[in-house]
Amino acid sequence: MASAPDIKVNNLTYTFPDYSTGVTGLNLAVPPRSRTLLIGANGAGKTTLLRLLAGKRLAPSGAITVSGLDPFTDGLEGVTYLGLEWVLNPIVRTDIGVEELLRSVGGDAYPARRDELVGVLDIDVRWRMHAVSDGERRRVQLAMGLIRPWTVLLLDEITVDLDVLSRAEFLGWLKRETENRECTVVYATHILDNLAGWPTHLVHMHLGTIREWGPAEQFLGDATGSRTGNSQLGELVLGWLKEDLRARGPRSEVQRGAEGKSYEAGGLGGYGLEKRVDE
Repeated sequence: MASAPDIKVNNLTYTFPDYSTGVTGLNLAVPPRSRTLLIGANGAGKTTLLRLLAGKRLAPSGAITVSGLDPFTDGLEGVTYLGLEWVLNPIVRTDIGVEELLRSVGGDAYPARRDELVGVLDIDVRWRMHAVSDGERRRVQLAMGLIRPWTVLLLDEITVDLDVLSRAEFLGWLKRETENRECTVVYATHILDNLAGWPTHLVHMHLGTIREWGPAEQFLGDATGSRTGNSQLGELVLGWLKEDLRARGPRSEVQRGAEGKSYEAGGLGGYGLEKRVDE
């Protein structure tokens, strides 16, 4: 992509094939070289938004641009989406070596980047994938997904199996990427450990809408802690989610929202018009 890696969302509403609403009236501007944290309870619409940004679903014309282009119709290169279904790839559970897997996704074309990721994620290239833990398998999958340089990286809860140190090292690497290259990260997660100084921007989603978004300092100021021992980021997000719960009320079939529903309603094929991006 020749243009700067920014993301613009203009009054985006997406409805699923069964006519349930995924997201409603979203407006968002993610600047280049930013690290945006996507916050919200289960069913808030985070996965739906990320898949629309990745071009995996067809959004209304003009509602989304990534680097000035439509992510679905223009077939963007340099957009990498790593989500929950990505880690279910059966290939990485067979008796195959790490070196073979990394070579299959272009490791030999980017040897310096390959070796850097192997070091950051503490991968042993002698591992056989059928004989490693879920956390070790996740590290290999992250390396596979990130060896080829990306300009926009969309992450959906992909660090859940990493231990504290591996996750901290990985997040530090992502931060350096945005500082040293023209690239942008949007990261949806419920795990806030070691994230207090990581995001440049925050987006708070609730029941398919965006309630707040903006630069992190707009919400956090300069403080780094609180009387409870949590980071101020943790306190902020905890307050947001408690408020969301009060506003939502008891969970019902009508209120479940699109994000939790999407994987239950017929799997990946239930999304309607889709295509793959860097999977």
